[in-house]
Amino acid sequence: MANIAYKRILLKMGGEALSGPDGFGIDPTKAEEVAQNVKAVYDLGVEVALVIGGGNLWRGSAGIERGMEQATADHMGMIATIMNALALQDALERTGIPTRVQTSIEMRSVAEPYIRLRALRHLEKGRVVIFGGGTGNPYFTTDTAGALRAMEIGANVLIKATKVDAIYDKDPQRNPDAHRFEKISYIDFLNLRLRVMDSTAVSLCMENNMPIVVLNFWQTDSIKKLVLGETVGTMVCNID
Repeated sequence: MANIAYKRILLKMGGEALSGPDGFGIDPTKAEEVAQNVKAVYDLGVEVALVIGGGNLWRGSAGIERGMEQATADHMGMIATIMNALALQDALERTGIPTRVQTSIEMRSVAEPYIRLRALRHLEKGRVVIFGGGTGNPYFTTDTAGALRAMEIGANVLIKATKVDAIYDKDPQRNPDAHRFEKISYIDFLNLRLRVMDSTAVSLCMENNMPIVVLNFWQTDSIKKLVLGETVGTMVCNID
């Protein structure tokens, strides 16, 4: 097994990672691409858990703007994440990776209920675990679910998969003078109100000293390079 920097990772990605060109729905080809990127890390001997959003299927903000109760809109979003988790499970299984989906909202006919010790056992047995349903509670994002699960399973790092190669102080596509961070403290991230990740998730990581790496998931071998110890993306952590 290669010398790896992170033995157990939690990969958090938005539902858009599975969407087609218009940003909606589930594109089986995109699911296969995600599975191949995960496989590249899995084959190194890394224990992998995933949390995926549901924005490609449902955005609660759209319902809330039209008068829907937020709790209802959020529960619909949680169900959307489970659909994505099942699509991702299928793609991973077809690459030969044993996979389990655990959900915070019970759907026993399609997935296991979330049980922390069972999730740990799956990881120890070499199975990829996909956590669906967010935290199971409204008013919390899947970023926060990712942070929570990362700490519950004892992950070494929380990886936020995006389409941007790092964290910038402003949109680099609109501002050529945008400053790129190689490393940033939790406090500075929160004070600068950077929007790449939910502030509740970052605060939770800060309180429990869980490092976050934000990187471009679609950049060739980005995840693989990270787990092998290379500097990739931006690290959010405590800085003395």
